[in-house]
Amino acid sequence: MGPTLPAFGGVPAGPELVILLIVFVLLFGVPLVVIAGVVLFLKLRSDGDEGDADRIAELEAEVERLREKVDEGRHGEDASDDDRS
Repeated sequence: MGPTLPAFGGVPAGPELVILLIVFVLLFGVPLVVIAGVVLFLKLRSDGDEGDADRIAELEAEVERLREKVDEGRHGEDASDDDRS
């Protein structure tokens, strides 16, 4: 049998990433590689924000519903206190 190939085509890691970084720096220069890295990092980081915004809106709505229930409970207690007097 011949050599087996990785399922995902081999994702570079460790020393391979260092070699790639050195090659990119030599080809494009340090400032361009740093800017590209920052842009890529921010893009990858911001992809998850859309789901977070939906979850935050859902939690804010739940907090508002709970506040209304608490207010209803307080008004009900006030009415029963007036009946006792």
